[in-house]
Amino acid sequence: MPRFAANLTMMYTEHDFLDRYAAAARDGFKAVEFLFPYEFPAAELKSRLDDNGLVQALFNAPPGDWAAGERGIASLPGREDEFRRSIDTALDYARVTGNRKLHVMAGLIAPGSTPDVHARHRDVYLRNLGDAAKAAQAEGITVLIEPINTRDIPGFFLNRQDDAQAICAEVGAPNLKVQFDCYHCQIVEGDLTVKLKRDFARIGHIQIAGVPDRHEPDAGELNYPYLFAQIDALGYDGWIGCEYRPRAGTSAGLGWMKPYQ
Repeated sequence: MPRFAANLTMMYTEHDFLDRYAAAARDGFKAVEFLFPYEFPAAELKSRLDDNGLVQALFNAPPGDWAAGERGIASLPGREDEFRRSIDTALDYARVTGNRKLHVMAGLIAPGSTPDVHARHRDVYLRNLGDAAKAAQAEGITVLIEPINTRDIPGFFLNRQDDAQAICAEVGAPNLKVQFDCYHCQIVEGDLTVKLKRDFARIGHIQIAGVPDRHEPDAGELNYPYLFAQIDALGYDGWIGCEYRPRAGTSAGLGWMKPYQ
């Protein structure tokens, strides 16, 4: 039976952020995830988790200057010191909140970059991921990388599941895995069932949304009941993050989840 985590960045936006924990718990969620916790003291977030009986399933490491359009710094040459500091900050928050899955965003590469530039980004990415995984391993934390489609984030460095799997294999850290977002994978590649089966050993987290509109998973081109059955059959026991934008009110749109509660 799949276990779902509410993504508080996209869901329950009708509430102030700190009130989203209670709203998710009222709707039956047992875990939450979101992009970034750093606007709030870690102790405050831990209190919200505890007060509502929730587990922190995932959050992202600091991504650079998000407001200026940056989408991660892990592959950016010249930002290595900043990246190491970002991992230290993320691990501080993870210790307090009990989070055990840390998504590290790759960042953007300029359109039309030459193969040499791409190779330099990749070299930086691998070294940074190795350093992050080593630091996180001491805390029992899994570092995740996620292929993201270029429609939502044009220029994102990592777009394909096979590329992500190859990077994890090359780094060779046991706690470095791939975040399998069904929405992004369907847009870029499709053939989700085959990829889930092929790559399952190194999939560390799964996320869902309807395709193509990124609303609830009860509409669009993906058959989620079938995918949930396949994920169960593979033996996945982690959380499935609901990283979608509700069509209307979040609670009103949760009918799709009732058969799994």
